[in-house]
Amino acid sequence: MFTGIIEEIGKVHAIIKSTKSAKININASKVLQDIKIGDSISTNGVCLTVTEYSPSAFVVDVMAETMRKSSLSQLNPGDEVNLERALRVGDRLGGHIVSGHIDGTGIITDIGKEDNAIWVTISAPYELLKYIILKGSIAIDGISLTVAYVDDKTLKVSVIPHTREVTTLFKKKVGDMVNLECDMVGKYIEKLLKPMETKEEKKVIDLDYLSENGFLT
Repeated sequence: MFTGIIEEIGKVHAIIKSTKSAKININASKVLQDIKIGDSISTNGVCLTVTEYSPSAFVVDVMAETMRKSSLSQLNPGDEVNLERALRVGDRLGGHIVSGHIDGTGIITDIGKEDNAIWVTISAPYELLKYIILKGSIAIDGISLTVAYVDDKTLKVSVIPHTREVTTLFKKKVGDMVNLECDMVGKYIEKLLKPMETKEEKKVIDLDYLSENGFLT
């Protein structure tokens, strides 16, 4: 698990691509402190497992499914990436709970300035946007941000200067792809309620139904 508070900007040193998967070598420093083989590092919001490391870099394997569903497939040597180590028990939760299992991608359609803030507009499929709520949390390339606007086609976030300085978001441009992870609470609720709706014998969710299915004791 992660918090969406970026610890460091790393730089892609090398990418070795297979037919559908890839091995990525990333230069870093802070996230390498106390690192071990098998540790998880969020890379542009994607939870990846460290398979090799040195004092100045680490290597991750990216499977075909991750390449298909994320913007990691578009990385090139020299590109910068947002990095965050896994959350430790007892750490402050400064952002929100982020799994590193992204839901999909969006496309930046507009970047605008308002006083000291920058507005970023992202188009995304409705299948993702339905889980996003106004003033809720969203992870964009691993960055925990607050949703300032959402409809059935786009979402917007308003970003403070500090975030501009410590993440890669503002090195992006209109037309670039970003990884999106919705707040997982909505997905769990949907998963719990959907099987109930499909049971033909009882469509109404009342106290008796909740008790019969183990939700009440």
